[in-house]
Amino acid sequence: MNNINPYSNLQNYAFWKLGVAQEDPCNIDNIYVKKFSIKSETKIAIAGSCFAQHISKQLKINGFDLIDEEPAPPGLPCELHQQFGYSMYSARYGNIYSVKQLLQLVQEVSGERDPSNFIWNRDDRYFDALRPLVEPEGYKSFHEVVDARKYHIEKVKNVLNQLDLFIFTLGVTEMWLDKETNTVFPIAPGVIAGKYDEKMHKFHNAKFNEIYTDFKSFETTLLKIRDGRKFNILLTVSPVPLTATASGKHILVSNMNSKSILRAVAGQLAESKNIDYFPSFEIVNNPRFESKGFNENLRLVNDKCIKTVMGHFFKEHKPIKIINKKDLKSNKFLVDNDDIFCDELLIDSFNK
Repeated sequence: MNNINPYSNLQNYAFWKLGVAQEDPCNIDNIYVKKFSIKSETKIAIAGSCFAQHISKQLKINGFDLIDEEPAPPGLPCELHQQFGYSMYSARYGNIYSVKQLLQLVQEVSGERDPSNFIWNRDDRYFDALRPLVEPEGYKSFHEVVDARKYHIEKVKNVLNQLDLFIFTLGVTEMWLDKETNTVFPIAPGVIAGKYDEKMHKFHNAKFNEIYTDFKSFETTLLKIRDGRKFNILLTVSPVPLTATASGKHILVSNMNSKSILRAVAGQLAESKNIDYFPSFEIVNNPRFESKGFNENLRLVNDKCIKTVMGHFFKEHKPIKIINKKDLKSNKFLVDNDDIFCDELLIDSFNK
């Protein structure tokens, strides 16, 4: 009897039993195979939800060339870098949780979008609602916010023109918008600053087609900014669950819905030759970990699991130069800080 069938000659990693149930979750064979190389001269820009901060830090420690157009001023203590939005990403834009937020930023750089209704108040201080935590105590005046944003947008433009590779971590589908302008905020009005008004603000939960279309628009706009110069993209999906949901559904259902849509979008986008997908979401959520990849709050990914995730990345993209702690004395932020900064965590203070 001929038992040959389409599954007869598949590799071990194609079977759940051999590829997951009996596999070492810290060393998963063939979980990621790179689509393109990252070289020592590859200029990398990075953005995304708070999980992207882990990737940024590990790339720096392993010698990759990460762009930083808004570095911390020399006199700012290392322990305050994150608090003021420094040393996290390639510019001081803070966490970019949604693709619509990313698109909005590059459209502002290209001149296609002129933000309005983006200044919030709190205790006679003024905040840039599009990156409300980069100045935790706010600005003294409305005009200071406007001037600081103009400076920031120029720096973001420099980042976009320099990059060879853009790494982006997709975080959420849920967001809050200004009804008049459709401006998307990284966090709901009233959490950090500003005041929530149901006449002015609306909740929005993006679907697959919208997110996919927004990302393609992001690519088109970025090409326009770069005068047609091509670039590569590496996508990940954040394994960090939502802190809370405004969807009216249970948080477990809402989180699974959000992550599933984002993972599907990333997979579809990665069909393009210039877009790769790195499975950080899958590695962290491997059933073999039994939720041990997270801290006690079952939300933030622990240091051991981060090393596992990035270990799989560095198997394919060999470190340019592993920088030891002695050489990092000038940047204690990288040595001493394992935390990530999430605007979303502030929402948890409102639970009853």
